[in-house]
Amino acid sequence: MRGYGDAVAEPPWLDEREQRAWRGFLQMYVQVTSRLRRQMHRDSGLSYSDYEVLAHLSEAPEGCLRPFQLAEALQWEKSRLSHQLRRMGERGLVARRGCPTDARGMFFEITPTGRRAIEEAAPLHVREVRRVFIDVLTPAQLDALADIAETVLRHLGDTTGSPGPTGTRPAAGPENDCRPGE
Repeated sequence: MRGYGDAVAEPPWLDEREQRAWRGFLQMYVQVTSRLRRQMHRDSGLSYSDYEVLAHLSEAPEGCLRPFQLAEALQWEKSRLSHQLRRMGERGLVARRGCPTDARGMFFEITPTGRRAIEEAAPLHVREVRRVFIDVLTPAQLDALADIAETVLRHLGDTTGSPGPTGTRPAAGPENDCRPGE
């Protein structure tokens, strides 16, 4: 603990080049995600959060995951995920199912309504991602950006190397098996 009167080291302020990169990244992130969120809602009626959850569930074996797996893949707090899953359940996009190997555990699965929603939204979403991001970059810029993202994610301890909705797959094992017990 620092005592009163102790000298505080000067922070390592960003130089002009570093600030240009950092602020450019932040502005790009805000504008791209804002545009993608608006497009998602306008074209499909889904929120971006709905889309993220449905993307993970649609790619999971059996179309279902444990809540902790979803929270880890999305990097969300438990309470945020709980509220999101409740709202999506009320709209028939996901359903809660008990775990056959753990009486206290549960899974969330994508419903036929949820699957239709993601299948209709995904082509529109990828077109917009291409339009506002991918197609404005050269192949060399895309490679550099991928390298940058992977470097930062490795530094942060993310082993998937992919921050998007397809980054995490559940581990195999009975605790992750969505099928009813036999």
